[in-house]
Amino acid sequence: MPKSKHVQESLTTMTEMVLPNDTNTLNNLMGGRLLHWMDICAAIAAQKHSSRIVVTASVDNVSFAEAIHLGDIVTIEAKVTRAFNSSMEVSIKVSAQNISAGGELLKTHAAFFTFVAVDQSGRPIEVAPVIVETAEEQELYQSALRRRQLRLVLAGRLKPADATELKNFLNQ
Repeated sequence: MPKSKHVQESLTTMTEMVLPNDTNTLNNLMGGRLLHWMDICAAIAAQKHSSRIVVTASVDNVSFAEAIHLGDIVTIEAKVTRAFNSSMEVSIKVSAQNISAGGELLKTHAAFFTFVAVDQSGRPIEVAPVIVETAEEQELYQSALRRRQLRLVLAGRLKPADATELKNFLNQ
């Protein structure tokens, strides 16, 4: 088994400026472009944790409640919250800032991506466990199993009756 790693070892921050080619006809950042940036940032975090090639396995709900505008500076922060056998859950937080209008930082999006570490032939490979230190890291680590079970149930890879952690949470 690979040596355990701290959450902070996977921390990745990426910064982009929204340019005209990134926007829709309302001069807002296109959702697909944001998802592309989020996927890159999250993949780097997963690679830092696993020291392996990773592939995107799933993307949890991403809601576009806050528009990001032309000229805004977008900061994406990603970190591994939990590792399972060959998969890792990565938490992503997105914020935007209009520096020319005072620079107020606006939290715009959050999501969880799942990655699988693979060998050179594309076969899943074991990843290191995660070491959590802070209260936030502990909460994300604990709740990751529920999110994983929900993903597997929705994908038809786990029977609802077998999602014990999820059932316990829903029956509280």
